[in-house]
Amino acid sequence: MPELSDVGNEFIRGEIEQFVARPDEIERMITLFSRASPALQDVAAALIDGDDEAVDTLTRAQLEAGVTALEIMDDGLIAGMALVGIKFRENFIFVPEVLACARAMKAGMAHIEPILSASGIDPVGKVVMGTVKGDLHDIGKNLVIMMLRGSGFEVVDLGVDVSPDDFIAAIEDHKPSVVGMSALLTTTMPNMGKTIDAFVDEGLRDRVKVMLGGAPVTQEFAEDMGADGYGKDAMAAVSLAKGLLGVGA
Repeated sequence: MPELSDVGNEFIRGEIEQFVARPDEIERMITLFSRASPALQDVAAALIDGDDEAVDTLTRAQLEAGVTALEIMDDGLIAGMALVGIKFRENFIFVPEVLACARAMKAGMAHIEPILSASGIDPVGKVVMGTVKGDLHDIGKNLVIMMLRGSGFEVVDLGVDVSPDDFIAAIEDHKPSVVGMSALLTTTMPNMGKTIDAFVDEGLRDRVKVMLGGAPVTQEFAEDMGADGYGKDAMAAVSLAKGLLGVGA
């Protein structure tokens, strides 16, 4: 198993030491970054630092050096955003910092997405995402969407304050394999269950896998609501979506 010393980038090593506490996540972060080349660790570090100009420059340089778009995306952009997601979940950073990191990832993906689109790679699957009725929070949801798209999913974003009827219409219109629901308020969490019940009433529940997420949500709550899974952060949500579709994590 790789150790922290195997991560060559000093900034990233410091970020892991300072901000990642759970043993499983420490192991996951070390594994992610230790497999990346020094140059792609630099891409990840710039993203974590919210430096969109550096991410733009470094991504272009790696493509010109012959590194594949998928490798840059996986080992640089997605790896960096995974650490950002942990820091946000644990309240080490807040909305302004997350938005800066999102801009940085967007700067890198601007070079990556056209290459992936031109390659004709089929999407891993289609996901409909939304924050449930009564809840206007979307930063966490948007992080998950960014990570899903970066991991090869086609994502339909319904936005915030999404009613059961709007989720139902999206299932009928877009025919997704997975529906993701987010809530940040304990008062809106029950609307996740109401939405799932509405899927049952409309005969749609067996057509989609349902995953839940958001700061107050737990695995136990997701099970009680009748969901298929719970993602504690953006990286976990991507692994969950892949697992629900049987394409691995």
